[in-house]
This record gives sequence, C-alpha cells and structure tokens, in this order.
Amino acid sequence: MSAPPSPAARPRTGPILALLALAQLIYSLDLNIVFVALPEIGADLGFPGQTQQLVVSAYVVLAGGFLLLGGRAADLLGRRRMFVFALLLYAVSSLAGGLAATPGVIVAARAVQGIGGALLLPATLSLINTLFEEGPRRNRALAVWGGAGASGLTIGALLGGLLTEHFGWPAVFFVNVPLAGLVALAAVAVIPRGLPSGERLSFDLPGALSVTGGSTLLVLGLVEGPEVGWGSPLVVGSLVAAVVLLGLFAALEARSADPLMPFRLFRNRSLTVGMAVTFVYMATFGVLPYFLTVLMQTVHGFSALGTGLGFLVPSVAIAAGTQFGERLTTRIGTRSTLLAGFAVGAAGTVALAFGFDPDAGYAALVPGLVVSGVGQGVVWTAMWIAAATGTADREQGVANGIASTALNIGNAIGLAVFTVLADVGTEGKTGEVLVDATARGEFRVVLLTAAGMVLGLAVTLALRTPRTPHTPHTPRTQHTPRTARATVPDPLRSGRPATGTASGASAGASSDPDGSPEASAPVRSG
Repeated sequence: MSAPPSPAARPRTGPILALLALAQLIYSLDLNIVFVALPEIGADLGFPGQTQQLVVSAYVVLAGGFLLLGGRAADLLGRRRMFVFALLLYAVSSLAGGLAATPGVIVAARAVQGIGGALLLPATLSLINTLFEEGPRRNRALAVWGGAGASGLTIGALLGGLLTEHFGWPAVFFVNVPLAGLVALAAVAVIPRGLPSGERLSFDLPGALSVTGGSTLLVLGLVEGPEVGWGSPLVVGSLVAAVVLLGLFAALEARSADPLMPFRLFRNRSLTVGMAVTFVYMATFGVLPYFLTVLMQTVHGFSALGTGLGFLVPSVAIAAGTQFGERLTTRIGTRSTLLAGFAVGAAGTVALAFGFDPDAGYAALVPGLVVSGVGQGVVWTAMWIAAATGTADREQGVANGIASTALNIGNAIGLAVFTVLADVGTEGKTGEVLVDATARGEFRVVLLTAAGMVLGLAVTLALRTPRTPHTPHTPRTQHTPRTARATVPDPLRSGRPATGTASGASAGASSDPDGSPEASAPVRSG
C-alpha cells in the first residue's frame, strides 16, 4: 500500500469528509423518498397499481448493474471526477423525473438515477479510503459517512411524506437538484485532484459490458420475480442470460492482462470476508425497512407522514450504532466488532418480530427497533472497514465496487426470498383476515432475518485470528531500567519539551487485535 501523505501535504480533510457524508445522505435519502409518493405518482400519471413498482425497480436494477463498473471507473478516470459526474447525473435525472408527464419518462429518469448511484457510492468510499489512512482516522471517517447514510433513511421517509402532502409528488425529485448540484460544485473546490499513479491502465471493455449486462439482468430477475412470477419469460430469460454473461465475464477476466476485476484481490481475506458480510447484511438487516413499511401502512394504517415518523427511532439507533462501531473497531478490532454487531442485531431482531402483531401498537416495536438498529449500525461501519483493509490505494475503487455489488445483490435476493415467504398464507384473503395473515407472515420472515444474522456471525469467523506481532523493543519499553530513565531529557533543565520517547515506542509497537495493518499506520490529526 502507498504510504500516507505527510501532515504538510495532506489536504484539510474536515470539509472533504463533510461533502462525502452529505453525498451519502443524498444517496440514502433517494432510496426512501420515492416510496411514500408512489400512490400519487400512479394516480397522476396513470400507473396501474401493479406497475408502480417499476419506479423503484428501475433504480435498484441499474444501480446494482453498474456498481463494479463505477468502482473501476473511479480508479481509472479519477475519483473526484467520477464523484462530481455522478452527482451531476443525479441532479439532471432528478429534474427529468420531476418534470415527467408519462410513466415511461419517470421510469427512465429513475434508471439514470440508479446509474448515478452506482457511480457515486464506490467513488465516495474510495475517496474516504485513500484520503484517510487505515486505522482510527479511517474508522472515524467511515462512521461519520455511515451516520449520514442512516440519517438519510429517516430524512427520506419524512421529507417524502411532507413534500408529497404539501407540494405534490414532483417535489420528491426536485429536492435532489439543488442538493446534488451544490455538492458537486463544492467538490470541485474542496476535493484535491488525484495524483497520477505512474501506471498506464487500459479499460477492459469486454469485461465491463459482460459484467454490467450480467449484473443488471440478475438484479432484474430477482426484483421482478416476486412481482410477475418466477416462471414468467421475463424472469427466466433474465436469470439465464445473467448466468451466461457472468460466466463469460469470469472467462474474460481470467485471460485479461488488465482485468476490470482482478481476481487476485480475493486473496485479501479482509476484502473477501467484507464482501460476504455486506451480502448477508443487506439480505437481513437491509430488508427490514420494507417489512416495517408494510406493517405500518398496510396493517396499522399509518399515513405517509406517520410512516416517516415511525422510522425516526430505528434511524437514530442505527446512527448511534455507526459511532459505536467506529470506537469498537479501533479498540477491539474489526472481527470482534462484527461479531458483537451481528449478535446484538440478531437479539434485537427477535425482539422486533414480536411487535409484528395486528393488535400491537407502535410502542411494541420500539425495544426491538432500538437494539436491532444499534447492532445494524455497528455492523455497517465495521464491514466497510473490513472491505477496505489491505487493498492498495490504486484499487480502492474496484474493491469498493465489489463490496457494493455484493450489498446490492444481497438486498435483491433477500427481498425476493423473504417477500415470497411473507406472502405464504395470504392468498385469497381479504379485509381483516388479510391484515392478520400479512402480520403473521411478516412475523415469520423477521425471525428468519434474525437467523440470517447468525449466519453473519459464522461468516465473520473467517477473518484472521487476532495476533500481536512481537517486537524486541516492547519489553525494554515496558521495563526500562532506572538508569535508562535518567537519559530521558528533563524539560526543566534543557528548556525544551520532552519528546515522549518511551510512550512513542510503546505506541509504535501496538497492533490491531485482528492482525490487520490498520493500526500500524501512524495516527495523525486531521
């Protein structure tokens, strides 16, 4: 890995981190803000009820398909350039969505927004992971970034309800235009240009086309399966074509001199486990907001604004968990933090399941929402730390693209599986009987997500066992003879401040409990 920049050469990271966190808030906000406006969009534009989901699916499918390409583009074309371009794409497509007068236009706008998201997420993460060296500084930056994302979930739900009720559904699109535009302009002034790496890398066009097409079709099949039926020609054709294209991608990458996704990256166990954890995380924690929305709106009859307010508690808990995750990772290591996060999250999700009762009020959900949310936030921060550890700066973009792709596909598979299981027993039901069957189905799947979090514990165990490297200087630092202590300069005699030689030696000998290189980097103030 490249050496961290000297304190004199390092840019001011505070304003940069603020912009990166704001970009994550925009990305997260956009995931939820459209949900509450779907009924109004359908009524105004003539969407039949069963096709309104396309407004959501278009975003999810394209975001999932382009993540790996977005990560590699950040490495090759420049992280700041891709960050700014993605935000401008967000702004333009949001403007088009707000002005849409037909279903086709709004679906196309959401698809372009999805591409913008696929370019934005890995660019943002790779900027964090190259501007903040491994260790406490990067951990803290990822916690701030993760907290902003958690806040975006609440803000998206609340803002979606408020804007839709008072200004109409186009406002949920228009709000992104000034936000994304201003962050893009500020990024040009604040974020430094990437330094040339000295390498001449080519763009793997066949690999890019095959993996983007394969990932897009895979997510399309997974998203549309529960909507149109798993035996439909669209779903079967998409999944078969996805397998063919992804197989072609694997064959191309194995022979390419400069592959889009170098398979040697998977020798880094931290990245491999981090990728697996992101998959499990989004297939379990990541599907809970969907089922909570169904519970609050369909079972309890909450309004759009009431549903948004209902997400305040879990979002605050998740944001708090991201901060706990940073502190725990710095103190006890990534592996132990992930284990703790999954264990707390699973226990909280079991408690949450018992709030999925048609006769229970919102208060019955609160204990589970708090405990599960804290566990979710802890895992969120730690898993991105794991995915970034041990990867060279020049490949942070593609590494984060790999982890982000696993995140998106995990969510698509989780929703596809759990929505089918939740619907078992609701066929042919109406009225109060349907409400009761929906609540019982959701109770069942929330318990199953808790079981999936236990699987996350097993995956995390694949991280390396903590190991503290031995250095011959450590014993001498800890047991310095009395005569040796006398050689330390006395600031009262010399007139100069003490340099803290002994404490500096012991700090240099410390290591991350996971044996990762993150603690070997010097800690510098930003």
